[in-house]
Amino acid sequence: MSLSKVVASAADAVADIPSGASLAVGGFGLVGIPWFLIEALLEQGADDLTIVSNNCGVDGAGLGLLLEQGRISRVIASYVGENKEFARQYLSGELTVELTPQGTLAERLRAGGAGIGAFFTPTGVGTMVAEGGLPWRHHPDGTVALASPPKEVRTFHSREMVLEEAIVTDVALVRAAIADRAGNCVFNASARNFNPPAAMAGRLTIVEAERVVDVGELRPDDVHLQGVFVQRVVELTAEQAAHKDIEKRTTRERVN
Repeated sequence: MSLSKVVASAADAVADIPSGASLAVGGFGLVGIPWFLIEALLEQGADDLTIVSNNCGVDGAGLGLLLEQGRISRVIASYVGENKEFARQYLSGELTVELTPQGTLAERLRAGGAGIGAFFTPTGVGTMVAEGGLPWRHHPDGTVALASPPKEVRTFHSREMVLEEAIVTDVALVRAAIADRAGNCVFNASARNFNPPAAMAGRLTIVEAERVVDVGELRPDDVHLQGVFVQRVVELTAEQAAHKDIEKRTTRERVN
């Protein structure tokens, strides 16, 4: 029996994602995002999507492409980032946005993948994160249509902490530097920030990999994400694997 989870294309990998699905998407800004799975989902046509990601791409790239076509109805993220369309939709009442502290968001995803229902953290105590009132959705006139509810706060070891629920999504889309055919993954540098916890949180996890190797080629100590969390692997072409953008490129003359 084959262990291979490799599928023929990104289009095949996302073909059965339905409208209304929730998706955890890896990456940090534009670094380490699953470029080609996002593009395939754009072509596939699913809408009314809930996206859980560190941010929602930028104008004209990454998750920003789905946003521009009105395919996303709700976002759980840590910041708006460089995306003007994200800010416009949020402030005009077209988009529900649950802003979450960055470390809390990462742990909510990881906890979901680990089977932990909720956890207490000191992050956000004494703020609207814990006390409620953060605007999740606006009316078109800018007034608040939906605000965050208050959360339970308890004291542990003489320190107040707020209860945060774990996140489990229908699907996770991530990008790995290397994956073997059983779905074990290695991530490069800062792409390791959100890709592993996003992958863990998905009931169905799809990985686009810059390189695919046979089972046994990866040393167990080198694996960042175990294949048990992965159901589908898409092998990128060399040209696709080289596609890596950043939000802003800043250069200066070299001083000898």
